[in-house]
Amino acid sequence: MAGIQEIAAAVENGKVKLIEGLVQEALDAGLDANVILNEGMIDVMSIVGAKFQANEIFVPEMLVAAKTMKKGVEILRPHLTGDSVGKNGKYIIGTVAGDLHDIGKNLVALMIESAGFEIVDLGVDVPAEKFVEAIKANPDCRVVGASALLTTTMEALKGTVRAIIDAGCKDQVKIMVGGAPITQEFADEIGADAYTPDAGSAAVKAVELAS
Repeated sequence: MAGIQEIAAAVENGKVKLIEGLVQEALDAGLDANVILNEGMIDVMSIVGAKFQANEIFVPEMLVAAKTMKKGVEILRPHLTGDSVGKNGKYIIGTVAGDLHDIGKNLVALMIESAGFEIVDLGVDVPAEKFVEAIKANPDCRVVGASALLTTTMEALKGTVRAIIDAGCKDQVKIMVGGAPITQEFADEIGADAYTPDAGSAAVKAVELAS
């Protein structure tokens, strides 16, 4: 019988092909779906994020762990009570106008989803007004993340943050920013609530901002 430890190990080690069977076994044995989600998946993704921050693992390992969890959650979803998958509310994410990079954004989205958020992914090359529209259309969204991966799109990131503030959305959401050229100093300068250098720390910070 698959237990929490086996599921956690499968997620941590990125055993994509095994996770669905292990989760189904645990459910069949009577384990609570919320316990499987929290103890077997969300908790271990915090460990994965910490290992990434400590350079003990790298992007490929973190990506496969997040994908493994996503597959496990698909099996759990019909059995979850309440709104466990989106217990921290919605998280709007997108890459700013003029920037077509999505690998980093997708990794952050996976990690944040694994931390208990429902992701609203706006994609790439997203105009500032589209961020504002999405925030207004999702009143239960508490955090928004915008990324710029090029020095030439840092100005668009600044404009996005300004548009969200000018639209009066700061009472509703906290703004997170990130991307290769972005620094804490730049985040402070443009009025963002948080800057994180990688996906692992982004997930931790998102939970902090939503609580």
